[in-house]
Amino acid sequence: MKKNIKLNSEEQEILDSFENNEFVSILSVDRRKELIEMAKNTNKKTKRVNIRLSERDFERINIKAIEENIPYQTLIGSLIHKYLDGRLVEK
Repeated sequence: MKKNIKLNSEEQEILDSFENNEFVSILSVDRRKELIEMAKNTNKKTKRVNIRLSERDFERINIKAIEENIPYQTLIGSLIHKYLDGRLVEK
């Protein structure tokens, strides 16, 4: 059952562009793959973990998550996943 949603003019323009195959992604191939992998991982069963972080570290993680436009929990999970896969490299 499809609901009628009121769109403003900008939203309608975006939808029309997408539906007419005129929408162009600005994501790099690597970033797109990373986001797809994150999306796949959200459907996997997860375990709840409680950790304590310094306020400074938490604030920095939260800022990075906002910059990436993802929840901070997703960022933390991604960092742990990358570390365990050997893809997190020190500068």
